Amino acid sequence: MFPIKVAIMGAGLSGLACAITLEKYGIEPTVFESRKVIGDRFVNAEIFLSILTRPINDVVSYLTEEYGIAIHPISNIKNLHLYSENELAKISGNLGFSSLRGRDIDSLENQLARQVKSKIIFNSEHTYEELLQEYTHVIVSTGDAAYTSKIQIFDSSLTVSLRGATVEGDFDQYTVMSWLNHKLAPKGYGYLIPYSKKEAQIVIGYPDYEDVKYLNKNQLWENFYEQVRLNLNQELRITDQFEVTRYLIGNCRSPRIGNTFFVGNCFGTIMPFLGFGQFASILTGIYAALDISGKGDYVQLTNKIKKSYINSLALRRGIESLDNSQLDMFVNALNSRLGHKLFNSKYDFLRTAGYLLRPIIKIKG
Repeated sequence: MFPIKVAIMGAGLSGLACAITLEKYGIEPTVFESRKVIGDRFVNAEIFLSILTRPINDVVSYLTEEYGIAIHPISNIKNLHLYSENELAKISGNLGFSSLRGRDIDSLENQLARQVKSKIIFNSEHTYEELLQEYTHVIVSTGDAAYTSKIQIFDSSLTVSLRGATVEGDFDQYTVMSWLNHKLAPKGYGYLIPYSKKEAQIVIGYPDYEDVKYLNKNQLWENFYEQVRLNLNQELRITDQFEVTRYLIGNCRSPRIGNTFFVGNCFGTIMPFLGFGQFASILTGIYAALDISGKGDYVQLTNKIKKSYINSLALRRGIESLDNSQLDMFVNALNSRLGHKLFNSKYDFLRTAGYLLRPIIKIKG
C-alpha cells in the first residue's frame, strides 16, 4: 500500500479539525497557512444555535464524545431576545453556545491549533497545483470560496455585506439578541453577542441585492446602532470595528475531486439563514480525515450538510419575503408556549421549514 501524504491548505476550523482527526488514525499531515499566525483576522463572536443544528442539540459535547475534539465556548446561551419593528420575543432554555473567532488567544481557531501536533508552515505561498504534485491527498480549506471556484464549479447563492463593532456596556453573558427589521437591515438581520459582562459585539448583515446595494450603508449602520442603544438603554461606546463586503455564500458542486477534498468555506458551510457555519465547517474537516483514514465516505458524510445548506437557504428566502408587519406576526408567534417549545425540543425545525418552503420559493434540492 502506498504511503499516505496529506497537505492541508489553511489553518482554519476545518483544516485544523482535519489535522486533529488524521493524527488520531496515525497520519501526520502538513498544514500550510498563508498568514503569519493562527486566526490572523479581526476578532468577532459567533453562535452555535441548537435549533439549527438538530438532531444534535449540544455541539460541544458531541464533538468531544464522538470525535475527541474539545472546544470551549465563551458561554452557553440561556436567553434569546428577538426584536422585530414592533414586537419582542423572549425565549429561554438551553439554546446553544457563543464563541470567539479571530486573533484572540481563546478563539476557536487557537483552541483547535493547541490540539494539533503536526507541522504548520506559516506565510506559505504554496499553490494547490504544487501541493497536488507532491502529496497523495490535498485538503482545500483556505476559507475562501473564491479559491474553490478557480478549481471547480461553485454554486453561488448570494453575497452579503457585514458591519460590526465591539462595544462597552453592561451585558448578560447568557443572553443573545437579534433584530429582524427591514428598516435596519433590508432582507438581513442584526445581532448582539456578549464577549463578557462588559464587552459585546453588534453586527448588521444584509444581502447585496439590486434593491439593497444602492442604499446609504452608513445610515443603515447608524440606524441600527441607535436602535440597539435604545433597546438596551445604554450608551455602548465603540472600541473596535470591522466591515466585510460582498462575502460569497454558496456550495461547491463536488465535495471531492480525485484525492482533493474541499472543506469549510471551500465546501460551502456558511449557512445562509444567519450566516454562521462553524459547526458544519469543523464536521467537513473531520469527515475528510475519516475518508482518508478509511473510516467513511466523504461525499456520503457531507450529503447531510448539503441538505442543511439548502434548508437554511430556503428559510432565508422565506424570511426575506416577509414585510415588517409579517415579521411582527412571526416574532409575536414565537413569544408563546409554542415558540418556547420549538426552541427547547429535539424537533428538527430547519429540515421541516426548509422542506415546506422549497416549493414556495422555488429552491431545488
